[in-house]
Amino acid sequence: MKRLAWLWMLVLVLAGCSTGAQAGPSTATHDTSTNTASSARIVATTVAITEITAALDLPLVGKPTSTKTLPPQYKDIPDVGNPMSPDMEKVLSLQPTDVLSVTTLQYDLEPKFKDLNMNAEFLDFESLEKMENEILKMGTQFDRTTKAKEITDTLKTKVAEVKKTVADKPSPKVLILLGVPGSYLVATEHSYIGDLVKIAGGTNVVQGESVEYLASNTEYLQKSNPDIILRAAHGMPEEVVKMFDEDFKTNDIWKHFNAVKTGQVYDLPEPLFGTTASLSAPQALDELLQMMYPSS
Repeated sequence: MKRLAWLWMLVLVLAGCSTGAQAGPSTATHDTSTNTASSARIVATTVAITEITAALDLPLVGKPTSTKTLPPQYKDIPDVGNPMSPDMEKVLSLQPTDVLSVTTLQYDLEPKFKDLNMNAEFLDFESLEKMENEILKMGTQFDRTTKAKEITDTLKTKVAEVKKTVADKPSPKVLILLGVPGSYLVATEHSYIGDLVKIAGGTNVVQGESVEYLASNTEYLQKSNPDIILRAAHGMPEEVVKMFDEDFKTNDIWKHFNAVKTGQVYDLPEPLFGTTASLSAPQALDELLQMMYPSS
């Protein structure tokens, strides 16, 4: 059963959260000179992208199927399925000029879109700065340059404020766990949450890696002696939190972690802490500051 859970977790997480480097650059083509907002038929396939298109005041012809609350202006727009496995025939029926997904799903989805001759664009949301760059590109492509700059300027201002706040504080050592039902991975500084921790002045206990996530080795992690443990849930968050609680209670090794001894173990609320960057980053950074510097 453990083997099955591990394989299922890899399918769910690594397919949905693999690095852009593994996926490779997008080979999809698009004519940005004609893809203005007035002529574009845009399908957004992830919640984060949908929130950005709403902030840019872009019309959609398709949106992702999600239990999360989507922007109200899209309430009557057709659903096109889960971000990891959109209904390709449904997407095709909407006659899109632009299908927007993310690089973490490119490896799995690009061949399917190509088979149907659809123009899929894969946006890099693997860090806050990369998302800002993509927003600016969307602003240029869809005649929303002013609005795009307003959004990115707000994000940059928040990052500058956070960095100023933590500039003179000791950097806490942080362990980030990404849980899925049945197992969990360790997030490096190359993951989105790892990027937020770095912005907030933390030092990831996992250094020298080039990937976003690694298999967990509790004995090695204990030796890294984190000051803080952050637990993120990916999919079915209530079930994942229960899994974490049970493991921390029954696996004797956790009680030897300083972060556990001092009570500095925090569950990250999923709406704010997804596996890719989103416009919730300012609120997520505020939450992190409270967790990482509780006495401030």
